[in-house]
Amino acid sequence: MAELTEFERGLLVGLLIGEGSFGGDGKQPQITLRMHVRHEALFRWLVDRLPDTRLYGPYHHGGRSYYQWMVRGPALVRDVLPLLEAELHPELDGHAAERLSQMLERYSGYIARERGRLERE
Repeated sequence: MAELTEFERGLLVGLLIGEGSFGGDGKQPQITLRMHVRHEALFRWLVDRLPDTRLYGPYHHGGRSYYQWMVRGPALVRDVLPLLEAELHPELDGHAAERLSQMLERYSGYIARERGRLERE
């Protein structure tokens, strides 16, 4: 991943606070961002800066057209979680901080294993 500027870090955190979903599939954590296709350039910007993430779509379902961006695995643990852990606090946005905290707790074992693996590389 390229080093993000202060602006890029803020934009990423803001997007995830406002539109992100913090969860997982029961085995590993993931963060998902789903928005209208008119935001395609922003999604391409995300993938350009975080190349180990995935962009899916466009999807056309139920009268809606959207892209879905996902980050999980090493990219989540290495690139995105450190940023969110440093910047996302209850004083900034209590709801988003709680969602992140729940994800970190639910997947703490996976995150610890992945961090250990990344440190050994």
